[in-house]
Amino acid sequence: MKVIGLLGGMSWESSIEYYRIVNERVRERLGGLHSAHCVLYSVDFAEIERMQVEGRWDDAAEVLNSAAATLVEAGAEIVVLCTNTMHKVADRIDVPLLHLADTTAAAVRRTGITSVGLLGTAFTMEQDFYTGRLASHGLDVLVPDADDRATVHRVIYDELVQGVVRDESRQAYRDVITRLVERGAAGMILGCTEIELLVSQADSPVPVFPTTRLHAELAVDIALGDDLRVSPDPQPRSSP
Repeated sequence: MKVIGLLGGMSWESSIEYYRIVNERVRERLGGLHSAHCVLYSVDFAEIERMQVEGRWDDAAEVLNSAAATLVEAGAEIVVLCTNTMHKVADRIDVPLLHLADTTAAAVRRTGITSVGLLGTAFTMEQDFYTGRLASHGLDVLVPDADDRATVHRVIYDELVQGVVRDESRQAYRDVITRLVERGAAGMILGCTEIELLVSQADSPVPVFPTTRLHAELAVDIALGDDLRVSPDPQPRSSP
């Protein structure tokens, strides 16, 4: 079993989920008392969030690059960045990453779905680093309208990253999902690692793609020797 490096803390609420899912997957695959060989580097999310708000992405990249190097020095052979939003700086991290958007897009394509709704932080929903990466796999990506994007983002930062889960926020997300489905989304990407704390397949009329679970489980499968690495499709799908 290869050693999995978890670059987490963004937020630690979802990093807990990564650790849990990784170990559950190992137990599922190997049985008995088996657990994962993994190392975790958890950054201070308050510092990263401040850099996000101030647009200091280069500074954030330096922090994460240093943390990733520490993981490799500690023995990590597969590194996963445990956050969708910070994949904005993934190309500035000097160790190979199992890219979250590639992992998710591959899971979507296996179902035959080509039109997906995307929920995430405002950065993830509005900037090309994520939607463009998904599109490179031939997916049509629908994001909520401005008011709904603001709601989705607010719930993430004001509630979920602080461990707060509210029924009224779950209903708000259900309403956003419904509107995306009405616009043509045949699947729904939960494109923020904390969203799985709030909603699940039970909250969506179309298939849900939980990025945290997909990412963590694929890391384990690769660590156990499965040749499942994914990369962007070089030819984006043309519009009909």
